[in-house]
Amino acid sequence: MAAACEGATAEGGRTIGILPGRDREAANAHVDVAIATGMGHARNALVPLNGDAVVAIDGGPGTLSELGYAGVFDRPVAGLGTHDVDGVYAADSPADAVEYVLDALGE
Repeated sequence: MAAACEGATAEGGRTIGILPGRDREAANAHVDVAIATGMGHARNALVPLNGDAVVAIDGGPGTLSELGYAGVFDRPVAGLGTHDVDGVYAADSPADAVEYVLDALGE
């Protein structure tokens, strides 16, 4: 997540970190707005719900649950080396992932 936030910041974007713990200070240095939930993995539903699209990179069971919620919330999803799941576009590069979600959003 730190690398994604760093890239977004470098391109002039604002970043939001939806944290599993209670400490906002636990956010990485590139998060502009830290939201402490104290919910652990239950916060995974909030991640795709609060974005227009999802780009998943690698990941384990937590990422898999976020992909599931992205499907429930009808968000376009691109994946880089992540779970092979219906509805997840297997992107070849970060640029391909961004292009996919922008196209899916009509931008």
